[in-house]
Amino acid sequence: MSNSVMEKVSYGGWKNCILLTNGRIELIATTDVGPRIIRLGNVGGQNLFKEYKDQLGKMGGRNWNIYGGHRLWHAPEASPRTNNPDNEPVPYNWDGETLKLTQNIESTTGIRKEIEITLDKTDNHVKVVHRLINNSLWPIEAAVWCLSVMTQNGRAIIPNEPYRAPSEYLLPARPLALWHYTDMADKRWIWGTKYIQVRQDPTASTFQKVGVFNSQGWAAYYFNKQLFLKRYSSICQPYPDFGCNTEIFTNSDMLELETLGPLTKLDANGGKAEHIEHWFIYDIEVKEDENSIDRQVLPLVSKTNVYLSEPR
Repeated sequence: MSNSVMEKVSYGGWKNCILLTNGRIELIATTDVGPRIIRLGNVGGQNLFKEYKDQLGKMGGRNWNIYGGHRLWHAPEASPRTNNPDNEPVPYNWDGETLKLTQNIESTTGIRKEIEITLDKTDNHVKVVHRLINNSLWPIEAAVWCLSVMTQNGRAIIPNEPYRAPSEYLLPARPLALWHYTDMADKRWIWGTKYIQVRQDPTASTFQKVGVFNSQGWAAYYFNKQLFLKRYSSICQPYPDFGCNTEIFTNSDMLELETLGPLTKLDANGGKAEHIEHWFIYDIEVKEDENSIDRQVLPLVSKTNVYLSEPR
């Protein structure tokens, strides 16, 4: 049995939120809107997710609100299909171990979104299952798209593919996707030998985004001596955005640490796609130099590799 505790709480002006904690870490999911996880951190500690204070507690309406926190979309991005408003109440179920949030069917797409959240019994680990279900009368091709809106003043870290000598490997290692507004000379980027890093800068006046195919299955966000580590599987199937399963977007408000599942045909009347993320929080100091990342982050990546081999 899990030692996770579920409690109904008010948070940010929403009266019907769900607090999950195992005594070490905690998260809060909204049920007045969503599905969305609005808070993640150590018990009583800082929220690693961004909160939009002027939007907390809002409900209803036809406009999409970012709110902050972690959300579920379907890719490739196309407005208004992708950013369908999630401003209505979300039914939920707690079985003593897993919290399941089930959005009502989107009237414009026929898709139903589900998020299942399971805390480890005592450790700093959260398993988050994201699911798209096609309830329309025709098949749809889409990818599960998971977006964590991280708080300001942190730094994203994603690995480059390991170096191989030209005499050994003649083919390219992976795609690097750039958006029309991407400026590779922007001071927020740190283009390294082993890692790509992106600083979140509240004074920035422009947007930045990059996408990669990440076969190593990890991405991280470092903020105020805490590391948020995501683990996820990569599959040899087509992905959106020129083949990306990992994307980073940032502006002056926040930084989004995003992962994607492969493009999948969702059959009519119940076809589904699923993508799993494993989250970890570590109290640790990680500097910008790559030796620091090697020393501090890579052992945590190795430690959590076991979760990628778990049965789906």
